[in-house]
Amino acid sequence: MTKKIIAEFIGTFWLVFGGCGSAIFAAGFPELGIGFVGVSLAFGLTVLTMAHAIGHISGCHLNPAVSIGLWVGGRFDAKELLPYIVAQVLGAIAGAGILYLIASGKPGFELGGFAANGYGEHSPEGYSMLSAFLAEFILTFIFLFIILGSTYSKAPKGFAGLAIGLGLTLIHLVSIPITNTSVNPARSTSQALFVGDWAMAELWLFWVAPILGAIVAGLVYKFLSPEEAEA
Repeated sequence: MTKKIIAEFIGTFWLVFGGCGSAIFAAGFPELGIGFVGVSLAFGLTVLTMAHAIGHISGCHLNPAVSIGLWVGGRFDAKELLPYIVAQVLGAIAGAGILYLIASGKPGFELGGFAANGYGEHSPEGYSMLSAFLAEFILTFIFLFIILGSTYSKAPKGFAGLAIGLGLTLIHLVSIPITNTSVNPARSTSQALFVGDWAMAELWLFWVAPILGAIVAGLVYKFLSPEEAEA
């Protein structure tokens, strides 16, 4: 169990450092910035690389919503749920902390949005709370559906990490303008803690919507493939 927790900590650290780091440092770089496409790829690549690095140790959840969805879908032991979530949140906070230390080393540093998630006036394109909730719910549902399907016992072997990583990339391509893309309560918490104020006030949505989406995905999965859920 200790090895699993350490793996989840490191993996979620990498997701935040690589994904949010690309948004903070590289997305808006004059003329050469990677933009939305680059940030989307960065998040997908963090999951793809960690799927191969720690998938055989912890399953590479890196996300409280994923752990909960896998539990509802019959793929994860309830007794491991809380330790996983704690490790994921702490790993994400550690990633954000290192990003802050690096970013604050630039002359004239201003924290700004720090890749935090938000809605309304804090949505990149001003989308409402309802729009943000629907996007986070639906996209997390699809993300869990991809995870459950690609890791199914009868699915093609060796491609789960690629499908999940590209799935997360596509999710970001859709939703960065809406919420800055969460589908991950740990990732949202880590950035909100440093931004404070509005980011902490809106953090509830980025726990509730992804977890509800994950729960529904787990239930749908059990309906579609009950033979494995009961195994």
